[in-house]
Amino acid sequence: MSEDAHHRLQSVELDEASLAPASRDAEHERQVAIFDLLEQNLFQPEDAVSGPYDLRLALIENRLEFAIRGPSYERTHYLSLTPFRGIIKDYFLVCESYYDAIRSAAPAQIEALDMGRRGLHNEGSEKLRERLEGKVRLDRDTARRLFTLICALYRRP
Repeated sequence: MSEDAHHRLQSVELDEASLAPASRDAEHERQVAIFDLLEQNLFQPEDAVSGPYDLRLALIENRLEFAIRGPSYERTHYLSLTPFRGIIKDYFLVCESYYDAIRSAAPAQIEALDMGRRGLHNEGSEKLRERLEGKVRLDRDTARRLFTLICALYRRP
């Protein structure tokens, strides 16, 4: 077993009070992200000897709370949402258009919207990796799935 195999998430909890109302499509995305995240991830907190880890995500006074627990490890990091706001806003707009297009648009339009959606998703996940640098090491797929969950918390009616 590689050293990275010990640095993984075994559970992810989203603070119920922080969760915003979600459409059926958004709820499905959130469930898939958690399932995929727990199936395969790399999550290595700074100074942690070994995992696995439990992660709780919440919004606390407009900041993202990352509460991490593992064997002999417990730490909470707070990230400002300001650097994510523009990306998340654009991501929501493109997602809304994408879900509408799935129901009635031509395949080329759906594909174009999906490419835009994936591009913004990648941008958000890279921003997350950048903001967690020196705190938690993530691989690309883990960051992508966590960005999906951050969006689930950020949604506002």
